[in-house]
Amino acid sequence: MSASSGFNDEKGGSSSVGEPEYGHDPASGGIFSSDYKRHDDLKEMLDSNKDSLKLEAMKRIVAMIARGKNASDLFPAVVKNVACKNIEVKKLVYVYLVRYAEEQQDLALLSISTFQRGLKDPNQLIRASALRVLSSIRVTIIVPIMMLAIKEAASDMSPYVRKTAAHAIPKLYSLDPEQKDQLIEVIEKLLADKTTLVAGSVVMAFEEVCPERIDLIHKNYRKLCNLLIDVEEWGQVVIINMLTRYARTQFLNPNINENLLEEGCDKTFYGSDGNDEDEEDKDKGEAAALAKRKPYVMDPDHRLLLRNTKPLLQSRNAAVVMAVAQLYFHLAPKAEVGVIAKALVRLLRSHSEVQYVVLQNVATMTIKRRGMFEPYLKSFYIRSTDPTQIKVLKLEVLTNLANETNISTILREFQTYIKSMDKDFVAATIQAIGRCATNIGEVRDTCLNGLVQLLSNRDELVVAESVVVIKKLLQMQPEKHSDIIKHMAKLTDNIQVPMARASILWLIGEYCEHVPKIAPDVLRKMAKSFTNEEDIVKLQILNLAAKLYLTNSKQTKLLTQYVLNLAKYDQNYDIRDRARFIRQLIVPTEKSGALSKYAKKLFLALKPAPVLESPFKDRDHFQLGSLSHLLNAKAGGYQELPDWPEAAPDPSVRNVEVKESVPEWTKCSSREKRKEKKVEKPFYSDSEGESGPTESADSESYSSGSDSGSGSAESGSGSESQESEEASDSEEEEKDTKKKKKKEELKKPVQRSESSEQSSEGEVRKRARKSKQQKSDSESESDEDDDSDSESSPSESEDSESEVDVKNKKKVQTCVKAVQSKAPPKPVTKESKKEMSLLDLDDFEAAPSPQVTPVNSFLSSSLATDLEGLSLSDSVLSPTAISPPGAQKSYELLHRITGEGLSVEYCFSRQPFGPDANMVAVQMQFVNSAAADAKNLHMEDVKLQSGMRVKEFPEIELLPAGETATAVMGIDFCDSTQAANFQLCTHSRKFFVSIQPPVGELMKPVFMTENEFKKEQGQLMGMNEITEKLTLGAKCRNEHAIVQKVTAAANLSRVPCGSDKECSPALGLSAPPFPVHRFAGRTASGGSLVLVTVASQEDGAARLTLNCDKMVIGTMLVKDVLLALTQ
Repeated sequence: MSASSGFNDEKGGSSSVGEPEYGHDPASGGIFSSDYKRHDDLKEMLDSNKDSLKLEAMKRIVAMIARGKNASDLFPAVVKNVACKNIEVKKLVYVYLVRYAEEQQDLALLSISTFQRGLKDPNQLIRASALRVLSSIRVTIIVPIMMLAIKEAASDMSPYVRKTAAHAIPKLYSLDPEQKDQLIEVIEKLLADKTTLVAGSVVMAFEEVCPERIDLIHKNYRKLCNLLIDVEEWGQVVIINMLTRYARTQFLNPNINENLLEEGCDKTFYGSDGNDEDEEDKDKGEAAALAKRKPYVMDPDHRLLLRNTKPLLQSRNAAVVMAVAQLYFHLAPKAEVGVIAKALVRLLRSHSEVQYVVLQNVATMTIKRRGMFEPYLKSFYIRSTDPTQIKVLKLEVLTNLANETNISTILREFQTYIKSMDKDFVAATIQAIGRCATNIGEVRDTCLNGLVQLLSNRDELVVAESVVVIKKLLQMQPEKHSDIIKHMAKLTDNIQVPMARASILWLIGEYCEHVPKIAPDVLRKMAKSFTNEEDIVKLQILNLAAKLYLTNSKQTKLLTQYVLNLAKYDQNYDIRDRARFIRQLIVPTEKSGALSKYAKKLFLALKPAPVLESPFKDRDHFQLGSLSHLLNAKAGGYQELPDWPEAAPDPSVRNVEVKESVPEWTKCSSREKRKEKKVEKPFYSDSEGESGPTESADSESYSSGSDSGSGSAESGSGSESQESEEASDSEEEEKDTKKKKKKEELKKPVQRSESSEQSSEGEVRKRARKSKQQKSDSESESDEDDDSDSESSPSESEDSESEVDVKNKKKVQTCVKAVQSKAPPKPVTKESKKEMSLLDLDDFEAAPSPQVTPVNSFLSSSLATDLEGLSLSDSVLSPTAISPPGAQKSYELLHRITGEGLSVEYCFSRQPFGPDANMVAVQMQFVNSAAADAKNLHMEDVKLQSGMRVKEFPEIELLPAGETATAVMGIDFCDSTQAANFQLCTHSRKFFVSIQPPVGELMKPVFMTENEFKKEQGQLMGMNEITEKLTLGAKCRNEHAIVQKVTAAANLSRVPCGSDKECSPALGLSAPPFPVHRFAGRTASGGSLVLVTVASQEDGAARLTLNCDKMVIGTMLVKDVLLALTQ
């Protein structure tokens, strides 16, 4: 933006017609701007009907904001475009609104209905932006709307929108803290989200809203640990800091035994000189208690946290490395903390800001864990290019790392640092030398001599700092160093730094007995310049005078009185008070009290030597890496690092009960079911019956991992193969008798179906023997369930036959037929599936009827639906199972008027398309109503979306007048509902037509057991799951109707039930009150699983759940199934 826009902003917006013009300040540069009314241009562009102009305007406005210009006067013009249909414009409008919604709240509130519509937009970015704007309007009146929006967004199928919902939670909490309880519910729901995109944001919301609710983390602890490596970097920082506090409350201190051991060693070392029996007994008692203490065993969850955070030490983000370092420092055993040293040293090659923070934390660590950084000593050497604050921190680290072995190297470094031009750094170096001298007795004299040499330095600041440090060192052994005190007394003429002068005077006064001749002379000189000295120096002159009066009153009596008189009239009240106090104390009069007797003891008492400590000594009670640690003061919002618990809390709170995805649960239910069915059978049958494999399979599932478990599994598979042969023989006999009955009742020749059925039985039986031996336990177990079903159901159906009429007989026979064909075990290898589908194709194309349609609606809703995964052909299911014409919904491709007498209809036959399994079979019926023959019917000019393919139908050379013909084509819709466009051509005309599939026809059925269904469903949770509540239509309240409606809406296979609580176990028994129906399929092109569950509830209510990793298909299919069930 030009300078003129900034000028207009200052005047309260751009000038319009009728307003006085303001003169431009030449210095502002506004006179060089070519367009003074650019804001007006932008408003015109925003009011334009062209999206391109709006987009250009929004780009310029967002660029203005990015450069820090004020664009708030454009708010009314921008907010009008929030309903624009162009997604790009909409995104930029939302970016603008997020910036200015808080400032222009009244205008933003006018558009709140548009934001609410935006929350329902199909585009996830728009939904997220709408929520972001809504949460930026900080007006309490819309709190309920915001709460509703956050709750909806928390259940959104897009993880990006759920992440935005997590970001909105702290905003709403700060606006209305009373919403805390509801927000905690949303946080709890989002914490259970398995998406890495959401994890960091929701933990941030947790930290802002309810950090004390540690119970919300229990169930999600392991998940957060495992997701950590894949979460975005700033999310990792938040999660690691939160888990550090969590671990301090839930696990025991891993160094607890070591700490006790060290304390014990120290006590015995220092107590060895004494012969006190009580102390010895006490030590023995402590030693016994230490021996009794259990050895520390780390909690597996504690180890999980340490193991999963360790790889993040290699992160490119310094904040992540720092977060892991503080976690290890606060939580890891001493032996393992060393791994963080290398990572932190690597960060010292980063920017100076990062170095500053890292060095602050390293300085704190080196006080307690010095050995960790000793191998990297040279990494802390100071470069001339380092800023002063970095130099000072590196000095601090070097001083902390100094010990007897490396002190000579460190002191050599310090010698070079003293020559630096940076005075603050030199002063810090001298203090560091002093600290090294106090900490390491061996080098004290060397350091002192070096500091004394510095007293002759030309630089006054260096000399002054040396004096201050020498004063502290001399307090340790003053009698040895009277020469140094004399040397320093001479410096009073030259040194002008107040702190240094005060230090020299204090030293002379404190040790005046060692320099009895020099001390009075120093006082004389100081008395001369008393009025010109700084306050700190004046106070030390008074102290010196008092001490000399008490030790050498003959020489200094008059001097002392002179100094006290000067101080009596000083401007500073501290000095006046000190003078009065000293006069009464040292000059006894009649009025002076008893204290004057003790004046000498008060002034000349022995004073302990000062301890030179690191300023970082007590900082480790703040969590490392936090702002509070950096400032050494508690910052707002800081969470205290809890102390380790005395006893470990219950670790079982972190155990998560996995529902529906654990096969043991379903095994139990199926076992109960089998027991109910076998009440009449003895526990051990003579022929070993079915109980052998059943029990062995169960025993294996409960003792997995042990040798006995594996042994039982082997014996189970062995007995299973024998049993399958016996069972199949008995089934053959039953089937033969059944077939004879059917012949008599129906009086129809069914030789073709019988022969094909026998042959398919033989094939399946042979394959079953091979595959059963290779099957896993869960599959073999479900096979046995189905075998028991097939044995019990024929007898039940026979009993019911006598009670029903002829129509019902036919239905029951069809179902029995299906159950019998189900008797051969299900596990069929991929090769056999291919062979059988080829057989299907032959039957399909060789059908004599012009209308080749698939299994009718009744069959799809019966148990025969369960067999679709086996690819059983039409012939196997017998002619009674073939659907009547028109069972599948037909769509018009070409109307007879448009086609000049030729009409074409198509339907999705739901048959496998032989040439290509990924294609959907489309059956076309041509009817020639014209007087003339139609010739050369074929396809041309196929226009498809990217990824789609078409297999054309064979050309129909001749279609006589009044005749009908059928053809089949294959289309790979690439798992989308985009139309396939092409030209339908005859010998004389061309017609443009298109085929658009309903989403339900893009599937192919898949047969799976209930166990497999639940296992797959467990892997398609979170954003891959859509749940809708509905009220079933009046005609959809029974089991048969629900199955019929769902399978009509989508080409899915019904999953057989494994529990009596969910559905009736066999034909003839009444259904339970609230059955659960499951359907499975795969998308034809991509092979993505589509799992549908319809769970009935009271009063016709139901819950529809769809799991699919292709959410577009899932959303569309849910709408279709909802429509079918609610009609």
